[in-house]
Formats: sequence, structure tokens, C-alpha cells
Amino acid sequence: MTISLNHPIIKKSQSLIALFLLCLFISLLSDKFMTSTNLWNVLRQISVNVCISVGMTLVVLMAGIDLSVGSVLGLTAAICAGLLKSGLSFESMDLFVGFSVLGAILAAILIGMALGLFNGWVITKFSIPPFVATLAMLTIARGLTMLYTAGIPISNLGPEFEFIGSGWILGIPVPVWISLFMVLIVVFLTKKTTFGRYIYAIGGNEKAAFLSGISINKIKLAVYGIAGMMAAVGGILVTSRLNSAQPNAGMSYELDSIAAVVIGGTSLSGGVGTVAGTVIGAVIIGVLNNGLVLLDVSPFWQQVVKGIVILLAVIIDKMNQKNK
Repeated sequence: MTISLNHPIIKKSQSLIALFLLCLFISLLSDKFMTSTNLWNVLRQISVNVCISVGMTLVVLMAGIDLSVGSVLGLTAAICAGLLKSGLSFESMDLFVGFSVLGAILAAILIGMALGLFNGWVITKFSIPPFVATLAMLTIARGLTMLYTAGIPISNLGPEFEFIGSGWILGIPVPVWISLFMVLIVVFLTKKTTFGRYIYAIGGNEKAAFLSGISINKIKLAVYGIAGMMAAVGGILVTSRLNSAQPNAGMSYELDSIAAVVIGGTSLSGGVGTVAGTVIGAVIIGVLNNGLVLLDVSPFWQQVVKGIVILLAVIIDKMNQKNK
């Protein structure tokens, strides 16, 4: 009995098979890979991309793209750290407002949502392609990050905040719990709500969705707002793990996020994909990054390898569409 590569079971399991083979290959080349310390470290690092990528999944399901998530992550991380470190001062009123850890986190998430909503507003109001609108936000947010930080890291943010990125709960890293919570929220949205069904409908056929009475612009605004929030959560995880907000935080994170989404089986044409697939894609990207480091591969070659992986994922996506 032979099973074709186009068999439905094989197609659905492509990401899992790729992950298994990748783990097997790296473990054969490095005895450090399968150690508990390294695996927990990989999961902690993957948590950031998982948060960003589940938001990106909603955008891509709608046949959109968001190139700004890395810069939004950097800006919201810097603002969160700045509020924790220095608060807000209003010299004209001789007023100073300090921020607790929770207050700074909520402020950062709201700013991330606002930036995402702005992306959605530009895209829907002026009919600008998502690629162009979010590319502009990528540049704007990165510039604002540099202005806010003056190019200098904001460090020593306190043990309470550092616990978010470095602590453990029930033997599992806190970032893993947070990313799991984000995944469950987005799974619920896509599987159990009308909002989720509308996202798939818009990605599958936007014109038909419009004719059926779906408020496309409102859905797009909400989706880009969620993507901005998820990027902010990722920024909080990065900053708390380092106990420092770096001015260049989040650079190229949008590429890892898009790669995770596509490797996980979500079609760039929209309408097809799952959050679970994206999580597997994020794990593949995380394991690949970790493996290349363990194997002492040059950072320049790491970029080449990741680029090839993204290209292969897109090619496979296109081949799957043709075979339908």
C-alpha cells in the first residue's frame, strides 16, 4: 500500500512531519539540543513569536499582511519600560504620574492596539494595500522607538516585571503560560464566534462577504487592532526576559511571524488556515533558530537558511492551492 504525497492526511501533517524531522536532524548533530535546559529555553523564546504569529494569522486569513508587528513590538516595549522606569511627568502642571507593572503593561497593550487600529483605518479608509500601509507603520514605529529611547536601552525594570519573562509557574516558564492563553483566545475567536467566521469569509471571497452583509471594514479594523495588541504582548515578554527595552527590539520579527503562519499551513491568499498550524510553524522557526545557534552557524548564513525556509513554505502553499 502506497500513500501519495497529495494524500489529505499527509497534507494536514506536513508541518508536524517537518518539525519531527528537523528535531531529529538537530539532535543527531548536537547533544545539547535535547537537554531539558535547552528545550525550556526554546519554548521561552518561541513564546514571543507565538503571540505575534497568532495575531498575524487573523490578518493573513483575511488575505492581508502586517509588516509592522516587529516595530510595534519595539515601540510598545520601549514605552512599557519607560513608564515603569520614569513614569509620566507634566512639567507645566508640576505633575508626576508613576506606573505600576500592571499599569505599564496595560498602557503598552492599548498603544499596540491603537497602532494596529491605525493600520486598519488607513487600509479601509483609503483603500491602500496592506503591504504598503503596514510598511509605512514599520518605519514610523521604528523611528518613534529611536526617538523615545534616544537609541539607549531602558534597563533595570524591577524583579516583578522581570518575573514575567524569566519566572516559572507550576514548573513551566511564565511566557509559555501567557502565549498559551493568547493562543486559546484566538482559537476561541476563530472557532466559536461569528467574528471568526467572518474573517474566513472575507479571506475566501471578499466580494461575496460584502454582498452577504458582512461589515468588512469593521472586521478589518478589529483584526489589525488585535494584531497590534499581540505584538505588544510579545514586546512585554521580550523586555521582561531581558529586564531591558532595547531600541532595536523586534527587528525582523515580522519575517519570523509570517514564516510561522505560512509554514503552519495558512494560505497567503486568505480563507484557509488554523491557529494550531501557526503554533507548529512558530515551533519550527524556534527550533530552527536554536539549532543553527547550537551548530555554530554564522548569523549571516542563518538569515540565508531562514529565507530559504520561507520561500519553500510559500512554494508549498502555492502547490497545495493548484492541487485543490
